[in-house]
Amino acid sequence: MAEDLLIEGSTKQERYESLIPQIRALLQGETDPVANMGNICAALKYGMDFFWVGFYLVNGNELVLGPFQGPVACTRITKGKGVCGSAWDQNDVLIVDDVEQFPGHIACSSLSRSEIVIPLHDSLGVVKGVLDVDSSDLASFDTIDCHYLQQILSLLQL
Repeated sequence: MAEDLLIEGSTKQERYESLIPQIRALLQGETDPVANMGNICAALKYGMDFFWVGFYLVNGNELVLGPFQGPVACTRITKGKGVCGSAWDQNDVLIVDDVEQFPGHIACSSLSRSEIVIPLHDSLGVVKGVLDVDSSDLASFDTIDCHYLQQILSLLQL
């Protein structure tokens, strides 16, 4: 399904717009958030050709690794630390063009060069985790990614 979505020559926006109905269909009728996060990760990894995509979930004062696709990842991130912990602490989307320039960046993989992290909220607006997407290229993420990734996260029922 998602592996068929990466169409050569299509724009980033076109790929997202093709992917969202597929993700909506994957989530339809499934109430388990972990299962849905797993399918979102797989769809994004293969549909957008990301280096790494995954969720970190709030557990006390840490983010703990949840469903993901890509190389082995850091397991726990303290609130306010690294890009993920900072996005959680600030309750804001962070787009980092060069992770080596981000103060306190946590290098889970030396191949990751840029990153976008989006807080994941429950129905009351409380941050329950973050979606972390990494690229092996510099400056891969922009407002298009932010818009469509937030739209995808809005499909999750927490």
